[in-house]
Amino acid sequence: MTPAPSLPREQHASPARLFADHAARTPDTAALVHPDADRTEPDGRAAYTTVGYAELAATVAACAAGLEAHGIRRGTRTALLVPPGGDLLTLVLAMLHVGAVPVVVDPGMGLERMLDCLRRVRVEAFIGVPKAQVLRRLRPRAFAGVRSSVTVGGPDGTALRRLIAAGAGRPPLAPAPTGPDDLALIGYTTGSTGPAKPVEVTAGMLLAMARGSEEAHFTDAERTTLVTMPLMGVFDLVAGRTVVVPRMDMARVGAADPASLADAVRRFGVDAMFASPALLAPLAAHLAATGAPVPSLRLVISGGAPVSPALLAGLRAVLPGEARVFSTYGATEALPMALLESREALADAADGPAAGLGVCLGRPAPGMAVRTVAIGDDPLPRWTPGLAVPPGEMGEIVVSGRAVSPRYFRAERADADHKIQDGDTRWHRTGDVGWIDEQGRIWFCGRKSQRVRTPEGDLHTVRCEGVFNAHPRVRRTALVGVGPRGRRRPVLCVELAPGTGREQWPRIEEELRALGADHPMTKPVADFLVHPAFPVDVRHNAKIRRELLAGWAEDRLTGGRRPSAADLALRAVPLAGWAYLAAWPLLPWEHPVLTALWWVDAFLSVVVHAAQIPAALRAEQERATARRPSATAALTMLFGATWWRRARGGAKGGAS
Repeated sequence: MTPAPSLPREQHASPARLFADHAARTPDTAALVHPDADRTEPDGRAAYTTVGYAELAATVAACAAGLEAHGIRRGTRTALLVPPGGDLLTLVLAMLHVGAVPVVVDPGMGLERMLDCLRRVRVEAFIGVPKAQVLRRLRPRAFAGVRSSVTVGGPDGTALRRLIAAGAGRPPLAPAPTGPDDLALIGYTTGSTGPAKPVEVTAGMLLAMARGSEEAHFTDAERTTLVTMPLMGVFDLVAGRTVVVPRMDMARVGAADPASLADAVRRFGVDAMFASPALLAPLAAHLAATGAPVPSLRLVISGGAPVSPALLAGLRAVLPGEARVFSTYGATEALPMALLESREALADAADGPAAGLGVCLGRPAPGMAVRTVAIGDDPLPRWTPGLAVPPGEMGEIVVSGRAVSPRYFRAERADADHKIQDGDTRWHRTGDVGWIDEQGRIWFCGRKSQRVRTPEGDLHTVRCEGVFNAHPRVRRTALVGVGPRGRRRPVLCVELAPGTGREQWPRIEEELRALGADHPMTKPVADFLVHPAFPVDVRHNAKIRRELLAGWAEDRLTGGRRPSAADLALRAVPLAGWAYLAAWPLLPWEHPVLTALWWVDAFLSVVVHAAQIPAALRAEQERATARRPSATAALTMLFGATWWRRARGGAKGGAS
């Protein structure tokens, strides 16, 4: 594979300078293709707008000047609450151009956690859509340090255009001089398997991430990419490729319309794309069902969660024969760490999950060193002889390289827990458990924080789940632990394959027991529970939130937490209110106090209870109760917040 020559080898080049250089060399090349608002073509397909490199570079420079006029300058930590898409790419490039530091937080982690993340970083500026600006005013404590605020977005995008127009009238700005150790952005982890942590991404790390992805995956032939994750769009523009942003909600990739994605691939001759398994699975199914070819698509990169052999095989069946499909292993702190091409994954590595070996992640990415160390929860401040475990033995995966974040932002405890100093080198502890085989390939066996610690020893989630996932009527499984810490009871939650009726569950359960009995590591699993739809992370819609399933499983096995006398008394209040409403024919309506009380009761019982339904739905989703939304809405209308707020506060979690 010949690496594309788009990224020069000098270590001190900045991403903003590289993008500007591409615009100077190839001004007429298409840089960005994005949906034209909600406009459609006469045939009903999404309408798109194409922006060339020269035009985009001029827009970015003007936007950078506009930001500087608003006080957003070099080093300004700036909360960026803008939906993924073309506007976000423009703003990120403009911030890199001026040297400001975007602070990127996943809104899907929940409002309170997101606000806490922004408060801890002490953001100094704010760029957001109108809804985000309303949030800033309603919750000022999280934005106490904000001195500059910019509104963008809106239905017609005029706010961003005004910012760009204001900047265009100012003296042009050259890309800010940036050293490799300068802070480029702060990206929060999703917090799907632990507390969200603020990752420092330096300019050198950002460039190394782009270069590592380039050398690992791309050749000169791939020049047009479909972007479903904004950071990858920045990498592509730094490399001089054409970025196609499809019409989709990047915050809900699992809900993307595969027909629209396939149309964008064919219409613009897309030859490469990056996406999570949650998006690739319906896309592969759509292409297989319609038989419509995508002859230009020669490179598919998947990340965010392990890719099953079935999905890799499904993609290979609908793509051109020469296409390459990669499963990529990475994290917010380091990307990419390892990669595996589908041909190797479907050969000898394909049998690994069912054999209880875990999921093969492939070999280290260019510029990365990967080892495993003894599994433990205590900090490892310095690398010592004997810390690494030999190949073939289970350990925690650690990684070092230029594309690895050197530290967390003002988070000494997180640094102590996740960084190991080795002379001038820093190793990052991924929190993932796995082993390295004799070929140098990395095998992933689960998250360290999600291992189930039983009296007989630790059970690792992905390693055990692979055995049960081999059942043909099972879509996926999740191993969780319930009970006291260190003496967990292993429970397997099961999500059935589409089209499998619940009446088949007794037979499937017995077959799963037989599968588990054939492997020493899965023999301790004696409890099996069927769940309609696992909760997953927001960023990739693929990582199973086992800590939520653990609470659900414990409730199922113990009969749930019985309401206390105080709970029952509290729930009697809204019931009494409904009874008073029903008694309206018997009320003396000439009595003003009783009449006013009836109208107040009607407002509380109908309007206020209805307004609490969205919060109740979020609480139920957070607890992964598998209750139908209609049932949640009915209970909220009947009891208001009295039935779910206590439950949300007492949600169980953890697998240790």
